[in-house]
Amino acid sequence: MNISLFFKRLVAALACVGVLTFATVRVLAAEHAEAPKAVAGQAAHAETPAAHGHDAHGHGGPDSSDIVQQIAYSYLTAFMFVLSLIVASMFFILIHHLFDAAWSVPVMRIAEHMANLIFPYGFVALLPIIGLALAGKLHPWIPLTDWSLTPTAAADPSLAVKSVLFNKLSFTVLLLGIFGFWAWMARSFRGFSVAQDKDGAAIWTRKARFLAGWGIFAFAVTVTVVVFLLMKSLQHQFFSTMYGVYYFAGSMWTVLATYYGITRWLQRKELKPVILPNHIHDLGKWFFAFTVFYAYIHFSQYFLIWNAAVPEETFWYVLREKGTWEHVGFLILFGHFFLPFLLLLRIDSKMSLNVMGPMLVWAWLMHYVDMTYNVMPVLYPKGLNLTLWDPLCFGGLVAVFAWAWLKDFRAFPAWPQKHPRLKEALVHHEIPKAGEAAAHH
Repeated sequence: MNISLFFKRLVAALACVGVLTFATVRVLAAEHAEAPKAVAGQAAHAETPAAHGHDAHGHGGPDSSDIVQQIAYSYLTAFMFVLSLIVASMFFILIHHLFDAAWSVPVMRIAEHMANLIFPYGFVALLPIIGLALAGKLHPWIPLTDWSLTPTAAADPSLAVKSVLFNKLSFTVLLLGIFGFWAWMARSFRGFSVAQDKDGAAIWTRKARFLAGWGIFAFAVTVTVVVFLLMKSLQHQFFSTMYGVYYFAGSMWTVLATYYGITRWLQRKELKPVILPNHIHDLGKWFFAFTVFYAYIHFSQYFLIWNAAVPEETFWYVLREKGTWEHVGFLILFGHFFLPFLLLLRIDSKMSLNVMGPMLVWAWLMHYVDMTYNVMPVLYPKGLNLTLWDPLCFGGLVAVFAWAWLKDFRAFPAWPQKHPRLKEALVHHEIPKAGEAAAHH
């Protein structure tokens, strides 16, 4: 669908602004890295270190970031990005069955295969994080704890009150256990769907609905716990009841962009018989909806923390308003919300590859910047510092998980063959053209 020349120019202008903003942040980060070593030394003597080069709030610094720590933090950032796609795919499956949706049936295999990446690939990718954390290269509080549920003498009061959750035993057991639970749930949903492909029995739909009924509550709790352990606890003093929802909102935003791109790619191939324009438009509308929802959640967290002015909460944002992290924050504000919000307001923009193609790439970039904004200030409190390990870890994990998804997609039917809502999905409030009628039946 064609769009106006003015709209095309607006897209180009906003894209240039985004690129220039990111380039400016990178230049400022380079200037920060070239600051005199003497100033860094004076700052290091002025601060009172706690453990492994981190201060009382878990802030690291250039002197404490050895090569292993750089790899560890780069790997954690990339892992949280990939995990977000898996977690959001699980939620997509859950709400599909909870609401007995029809429109999403043609794209369910995309979500099912992505959710099933949790095992073995996600499970194996988690092990280096646990190992690096227990070795004291990630979470500053771990060297202050032991394998019991009681705080050690070295633990500060903010860690002692959370010692039931923040200790080596809980950290390891909960992560492995939750990933195992997610793997079982993902395998169950896909198993029900594939079994229905063979016999078309309604029992598989009922099983999926029952699992989704209680699974949605387990999902909410387990996602929050994992995000708390892996990312939020990098600064264990931080309190936020909205942090899990914040991660979830960004995850859904990114995975919907990913679904849109995959669906448009497969629309002329494997999914050609079952994808109509309304399916594409629905994915675009979901992407637009979560653009607003993410902004609402992030603003709410920031506003509540700013308004309450509790030191255990405000320090997290104060750190991210120093140096070039402030510019990164503004990049997220404009790039994660205003740019996609303005571009997707028009109805026809959600159907235009001229708009959505670059937007999908931009969504991945913004989500990675968001993960960097959450993780990296702990290691580099004075500003953004990009290293070679960032693209290596990100590209490596994405390549492995993309290969695994494609392998699964080719091993199963491209869409649920005998789903009870399939016929409704093929019509989807749209009367097929004469030449399409045979394919849709």
